[in-house]
Amino acid sequence: MSLIDGEIDKRLLDALHIADEWENENVSTGEAMKASLRAHAVSREYSDPASIAVARSVGHTVATAHMADHSLGGAMYALKAAGLVGKSIDKEQDWQNKQLQKLPSDIVELVQTNMTMKSKGFKM
Repeated sequence: MSLIDGEIDKRLLDALHIADEWENENVSTGEAMKASLRAHAVSREYSDPASIAVARSVGHTVATAHMADHSLGGAMYALKAAGLVGKSIDKEQDWQNKQLQKLPSDIVELVQTNMTMKSKGFKM
């Protein structure tokens, strides 16, 4: 099973919806954590690396509800997925950096420093 088949697992879509709802304070942190676990379960069912990276990105993104550091995992797995499907990692990273500019500069610096440190573990 993979995203290459053209089907997006409902659990991933649900997790993204719950992440949006959590951001708007419409669901609890516990609900977001459960959605994260379901997304990570999807990643273990996939066989191709790009689909795994996408599912892990979703899982980490919704897990941000209980720990801010998970947002870095979401971003890193998105970069990894882009590279695995032959897309430009630099273009994805530029888009991510533009999103960061909406935050205070000290947070931007913290995130970018941590992303650089984590990139070694992601072999990028």
